[in-house]
Amino acid sequence: MERLAGKIILLWGWRRAGAAFIAGAVAALGQPPFDFFAACLIAFPVLVWLLDGAASPVGERLLRRMLRPFMIGWWFGFGYFLAGLWWTGNALLVEAELFAWALPFAVFGLPALLAVFYGVATLIARLLWSDGIARIAALAFAFGLVEWLRTFVLTGFPWNAIGQAAMPVPLLMQSVGVVGMAGMNALAVFVFAMPALLAARRGRRAGLAMALALVAAHVGYGAWRLSSAPETTEDLVNVRVVQPSIDQSEKWDNTVRDRIFATYLDLSARPPADGAPQPDMIVWPETSVPFILTERADALVALGELVQEGQVLLVGAVRVEGESQGSSGRYYNAVVAINAEGETYDAVDKVRLVPFGEYLPMSDLLGRLGMRQLVQSVSAFSPGGPRRAIETVNGVRALPFICYEIIFPGIAGNGDADADLILNVTNDAWFGDTPGPYQHFRQAQIRAVEAGRPLVRAANNGISGVVDAYGRIVDAFAIDAVGVLDVAVPRQKIAAIAAPHLVGLALLAIFGLWAATISLIAAREPIDSRYIRDS
Repeated sequence: MERLAGKIILLWGWRRAGAAFIAGAVAALGQPPFDFFAACLIAFPVLVWLLDGAASPVGERLLRRMLRPFMIGWWFGFGYFLAGLWWTGNALLVEAELFAWALPFAVFGLPALLAVFYGVATLIARLLWSDGIARIAALAFAFGLVEWLRTFVLTGFPWNAIGQAAMPVPLLMQSVGVVGMAGMNALAVFVFAMPALLAARRGRRAGLAMALALVAAHVGYGAWRLSSAPETTEDLVNVRVVQPSIDQSEKWDNTVRDRIFATYLDLSARPPADGAPQPDMIVWPETSVPFILTERADALVALGELVQEGQVLLVGAVRVEGESQGSSGRYYNAVVAINAEGETYDAVDKVRLVPFGEYLPMSDLLGRLGMRQLVQSVSAFSPGGPRRAIETVNGVRALPFICYEIIFPGIAGNGDADADLILNVTNDAWFGDTPGPYQHFRQAQIRAVEAGRPLVRAANNGISGVVDAYGRIVDAFAIDAVGVLDVAVPRQKIAAIAAPHLVGLALLAIFGLWAATISLIAAREPIDSRYIRDS
């Protein structure tokens, strides 16, 4: 192991960049649908050794001293995000005649931009670098910090956070309810990077023992929490999730929109299986109605005939305001609640919009340059107001998150702490049968554990399903399946042990202080003359 580490430490130029890129791509195997978390135990030690070799000669200019570790992290991040997010380009092929030109910008541009975060992480880590376990703590602190920044900088895009690789199954998801995603990201990097100590002569036993203790605590807590989970047979809400798998190229085609709407009506009206109760709640995916619902009185009548007394229909639909006043109107991507009278008695709008997908940033400037939003719809969307729960049947409160809103950590306190369940409606048909829908579903699972609430998820072509408050899949549809899921969802509310995000940030502070303290001590120690060579 020492010989391998030495070879990696001595890499230079394009070989160093290539090793960092390959290590990042290998780390992406820890994400769905592969879930090969052991890949991170290979990738992060390589990253540690590359940073070991990023020491600067005496007298080197500050910019070059900073650029070297930054570029190691950037190449690592570029490999990681390219291997994990290449599927985003699939959305541009739905209307290839209009958007195929932008394919390289999506496939390579987004990973290149996100890689900057990991470049910053390795730069910060290198500034706190020392020897032994402390440099592993520095890397854990730096990655935990930038993963937290990824949740809000430039509107935020925390997709495929490193910590998710440590949570491939519900047994290993429970710790996120204690330390939050900030803590999971830092702890995951700390454990993933620890095998780098196998090439060290100091701190090897202590570091590996610490990593094994953390893994044992992670697994043990998950096993204890799942084994003590109560069997819920009362206070259930019967939910029907509709997955029609509508071809994305037909989504806004005026010639087939009535057929699409009829498909939803037919699926929703199917009788339940023998002995199963009628659903209390029917859920359609994001923008499932292919027209402005309030402009079609016949559609509202049809929905009123579909929804029976004591039922509610939750529909992903485009909502418009302002046209009655003669303006062009404001459009919202919304979840609309419809009762048995065909009335839209409540609606919650999407708050976090997808840049370039649902709106065009700096639209005046970019519009003059000929750019337009990439997602075909009735118009650019406006962000909604504060999130809140929708009251459905029997006092059940559903807190809606539309599309990628579900990937942002900390949703337990985002909208309504008294919500009985989390509702996620989405349309992942843009991405086909690629890793994208699997990654999206995994993040929704983790949010259920964070919030301590069951999750109901309706996706146009999958993955639709119901997840309990412990992240366990109650039932789900495969990609491109067509049908309805009838599931009895328990009204579980699991109280958090502590405020997870505060615990996670406290862990970051501990790792940072540890690394900074050891780094300062090392800087004050005199250099052993045995390590000084005459030039």
